[in-house]
Amino acid sequence: MQTDFLLIGQGISGTFLSWELKKAGKSFIIIDDAQPSAASKVASGIINPITGRRMVKTWMIDELLPHAFDAYREIGAFLGIECITQTDSLDFFPTAQMRLAFLERYATDPQYLSLPADENDQMMQLNYGLGYGIISPCFLVDLQSLLPAYRTSIETSLIQEPFERSQLRIEDNSVFYKNIKADKVIFCDGKSSFDHPYFSRLPFALSKGEALIAAIPDLDRSKIYKKGISIVPWKQDLFWIGSSYEWEFENDLPTTDFRERVTAQLKELLKTPFTITDHLASLRPGTLERRPFTGWHPNQPHIGIFNGMGTKGCSLAPYFARQFVRSITNDTAILAEADIKRFTRILSR
Repeated sequence: MQTDFLLIGQGISGTFLSWELKKAGKSFIIIDDAQPSAASKVASGIINPITGRRMVKTWMIDELLPHAFDAYREIGAFLGIECITQTDSLDFFPTAQMRLAFLERYATDPQYLSLPADENDQMMQLNYGLGYGIISPCFLVDLQSLLPAYRTSIETSLIQEPFERSQLRIEDNSVFYKNIKADKVIFCDGKSSFDHPYFSRLPFALSKGEALIAAIPDLDRSKIYKKGISIVPWKQDLFWIGSSYEWEFENDLPTTDFRERVTAQLKELLKTPFTITDHLASLRPGTLERRPFTGWHPNQPHIGIFNGMGTKGCSLAPYFARQFVRSITNDTAILAEADIKRFTRILSR
């Protein structure tokens, strides 16, 4: 079996990289074992232009937002699904300091920010006392529909099994894996790249995230709600509630502590009844710089990586997948802040 590219992993990164390769007329085979706890399958799917307590504009968001909207519309049309919707995030101020931070940012740089005409208009659904601000536009990516639909569409190019690193060989300027011969291999395998001998020197920063899934029948599904926790419309009339950011953890399993803490927060915030239906957890493949890892190993030019998206995978993956493939087909540059050439010295040791 021969192909241009062997891709390891079909999360959001592997999906968009293979999509761009397909559009460029390149062949590929994806190896993916469909782990239910993979970060892309557990993520909320939010693309938010403003983040953090300091109300900071997300890196490159002015370029990422329009590109993401077009990219998801395009792949959705190919698959016959609608996988992206525009929405607003209602940020309820948990403290007076957070309210002041929002108002100061709104006064100096109001892009993506606004205030409601009546800040008490959510009182029928929610408990809050310091008002709220609006972040808009935000986008919600339906990963629960997109990833399996795309997986079905590439069934003839997909091997559904765990990747066995010991079976990978580089010989005579080609990549061999079992009965597959490829020109190059690219790792899009999330947390697994952390342990690869090729890329283990990269400054990965794994974090654990947990989320609850809840039925909240009386809550308006047209918005995202945030007050300490985020309440996000999810699949099948459910809501995704989370998420945690744990830098020290024993495993990637759900914890009783998170479930009890977030359930208590929900009881305090919601005026409407809810039922917890599921509890999810995963490890996110972030980076210390909070910038993606894209490109080729300096000493192994047939081995590449497309990883390190962290919590921003839904916005970063479509944009840098296109850059990566254009660098392959047109020899154009990958943005220096995302290109692993910036780690040439480390990877060459």
